[in-house]
Amino acid sequence: MANKIESILEPWHDLTGKVVFVTGASSGIGKEFCLDLARAGCKIIASARRIHLLEPLCDEINRMKISGESEPETIPVRAFAVQLDVSADEATIMAAVQKAWDAFGHIDTLINNAGISGQPQNTMEFEEAQWNYIYRTNVTGSWLVAKHVCRHMHDAKRGGSVINISSIAGVNRVLMRGGIAYASSKAAVNTMTRVMALELADNNIRVNCINPGIFKTEITQGLLEKNWFDDLVMKTVPMQTLGTINPGLTSLARYLIHDSSLYVTGSCFIVDAGTSLVALPIFSSL
Repeated sequence: MANKIESILEPWHDLTGKVVFVTGASSGIGKEFCLDLARAGCKIIASARRIHLLEPLCDEINRMKISGESEPETIPVRAFAVQLDVSADEATIMAAVQKAWDAFGHIDTLINNAGISGQPQNTMEFEEAQWNYIYRTNVTGSWLVAKHVCRHMHDAKRGGSVINISSIAGVNRVLMRGGIAYASSKAAVNTMTRVMALELADNNIRVNCINPGIFKTEITQGLLEKNWFDDLVMKTVPMQTLGTINPGLTSLARYLIHDSSLYVTGSCFIVDAGTSLVALPIFSSL
C-alpha cells in the first residue's frame, strides 16, 4: 500500500533505466548522489580525478539489488567509472564524455557536481593563478562537460536533463569573506544555468541548478568540527539545522531527473534550511 501511494505522490522515487553521469563522484555530495540514484534504479557513470576512489564506489553499486516497479524481479544496478579532471583541456573532456556516453549508449541526465572552494584569502592577496584554477574547474569545466554531453543529447534527439551543482555562495544575499573566487565562480554557474536553459530548450534539454548550503562532507568537515559552529547555526540558520545530503539534496535531484519536472528549466533551487534568507556574511576564512 505504501509503495502505491509513493508511486502516485512521488513517482520520481523509481528511476529505473535512467542513465546518470555524475562528475565529482569520488566523495561528498557526488558520491551520495551516485549511491542514492543507484538505489532508485539508475545506471550510474561515476566520474572524478581519483579513479582509485571510483572503483570501490562502482563495485558497491554493482553489488546492489533493488526491486524496480517496472520490472518486479530483482535486478542488478550497473555503474561505470570514468576518470576525468574537469580542469583539463577541451579535447580531454570531450574524450571522457564520449567514453561516458558509450558506457550505456546514452545519457539521460548530467549532474555537474565537480568543483573546488580553494583557500580563503583576502582579495588583495589572491593570486591570479588561484583565481584561474578555481574558474577553470567550477565554471569552464562545468560548461565544457555540459557542452559535449548536450551535443550528444541533441544528435541522438533524446533530450535530457542537466543539473548544475552550485552553492549559496553564488546567491546575492550571501557574502563570503575570503572567498571571492569561489563565490563569484558559483554566481557564474547560476548565470550559465539560465543561459543554457534558454538556448537548449528547443532541443528538449532542461538545465537547472541546485544551490546547497552547508552539508556535512569531506570539504566541510573541518568547519563543522569547530567549537563555535553549532552556536552559529542556532543563531543564523532559520531552521536551526543543516540537514543531510540524503534526502536534502538527493530528493530534489531525483525530481529533476524524472519526467515529472518536464517543464522545469532555468531554475536555481536553494537548499540551505533558510540560511540565505538572513542577510549575514558567511565567514569562510574562520
